[in-house]
Amino acid sequence: MHHEAVILCIDEGTSGTRAAVVGRDGQVSAQDYLPLEIHCPRPGVVEQDADLLLERTLDVCRRAIARAQGSGQQIVALAIANQRCSAVLWDTATGRSLAPIMVWQDSRHRDELALLAGDWDARLIRHAGRPVGVRSPYLWAAHKLRECPAVAQAWQQRRLAWPSSWLLWHLSDARAVVTTPTNVTSGNAYALGDHRYLQDWLDALEFPAELLPRLCEDVQDFGRTRTELLGLAVPILACAGDQHAAAVGLGCLERGQALCVHGTGSFVDVLTGTKLPAHDAAHESSLTMTARRMDGVSRYAIETYVPTTGSALNWVCEKLQWFDNPQQISALAREAETPADLVFIPALTGLRLPAMEPGARASISGVSMATSRPQLARSILEGIAHSVASCVQADEAAAGTEVGELLVGGGLSGSDALLQIQADLGGLPVRRLADTDKASLRGIAFMAGSAGLLWDGLEQACATLRTEAVFTPRMAADERGERRRIWRARVGDELARARAPGRSAALEGCA
Repeated sequence: MHHEAVILCIDEGTSGTRAAVVGRDGQVSAQDYLPLEIHCPRPGVVEQDADLLLERTLDVCRRAIARAQGSGQQIVALAIANQRCSAVLWDTATGRSLAPIMVWQDSRHRDELALLAGDWDARLIRHAGRPVGVRSPYLWAAHKLRECPAVAQAWQQRRLAWPSSWLLWHLSDARAVVTTPTNVTSGNAYALGDHRYLQDWLDALEFPAELLPRLCEDVQDFGRTRTELLGLAVPILACAGDQHAAAVGLGCLERGQALCVHGTGSFVDVLTGTKLPAHDAAHESSLTMTARRMDGVSRYAIETYVPTTGSALNWVCEKLQWFDNPQQISALAREAETPADLVFIPALTGLRLPAMEPGARASISGVSMATSRPQLARSILEGIAHSVASCVQADEAAAGTEVGELLVGGGLSGSDALLQIQADLGGLPVRRLADTDKASLRGIAFMAGSAGLLWDGLEQACATLRTEAVFTPRMAADERGERRRIWRARVGDELARARAPGRSAALEGCA
């Protein structure tokens, strides 16, 4: 019996964890999914249970493996895409976490970091591609070393490990504490052009150099899977941040290509090629990233994001109970045209554009007695589309390149209503590939299998991709301009309110 060679892939995101297999034809099959919870115990703190995350990831892997093997597929490698810049500390003797995961939306140390911004922003932007910001996994870990007895004890006994890939350490027989550029780049202590840590910044945060994971590439041999966990002994060949895996899975490989991946938040990347872009403080909300590092060569991207888009839809449905589910929002939105002054700003954890302001708040304005439920649904999708359009414009300015079309991935990309609104308000064609919600799974497989295992290069792997639909702008330019003007004015109003004297920083929370 012929066995089709496939790569087992993990896509461990913020809202859930998935496993599936990908074959030579680029098709994703045997998929399994489990949700993950986010906890907000106090303002600014966003956490997850690391042990539960691991347990659920192992569960989806085992089910995907059973399905693949049951259909005659032969798993030849493992590849891991994971949420970037979420941090965990664990005991290497027991394998158990010693503190909840600090999720990438967390801003508990923003005031402390703000005190360092004046001295460090310019240096960090030049070398790490971003300012000090509102979150640092290194500062978080330094606090835990001082304040958490279990962490301090593990450190003293040399049994402490810190954000490498939590999953990679558990799944690999190498048990090496390592990290990769597309994961570490979001932590803001990685010299993009030199593939090294910024030790002087880490010293300023009082983070011990001995705790740093070893820097690897996104694609290399990370050891073999542990048979006792998965019943497999295959090489682990890629470990990358989910957004960057999705870029590859959407066929975004070259300078000038742009993508938007809709998950908990919406992340917009413009690729800039092998030359590190000259990034300056004028574009504080746009971040320079390592898009991928393979064979000793780094490729870069400019990224801007909206932290709460998918999570904003969940919030509207689950907490406010205005709609049954996000699908109903899309269905109702197709029925309505909204007044230009009915505006939703999805700033549930603050604004990033036009300026960084964690104290800004989400709002729906322009509501009247005549406002209908379909109009409200459409305004929510328009708020996401406006935010993404602003991200594209910011990325173009920072990258110094114009975007011709926007490739989309992630769960929300399945909404025809959202993508048509996106094309109209952004003034750009929006391209959705087949199975675009599986872009991260497909992309990490392409990275793991592109050195001859399943494909001879990423270009050959991406040749398997198929376009499902292209949404072209239908809105007249003058109407687009007016709607964008009203949107920017409302965002400006919220920015001013957030920065008004006496506005309480204690309002900080999470979606």
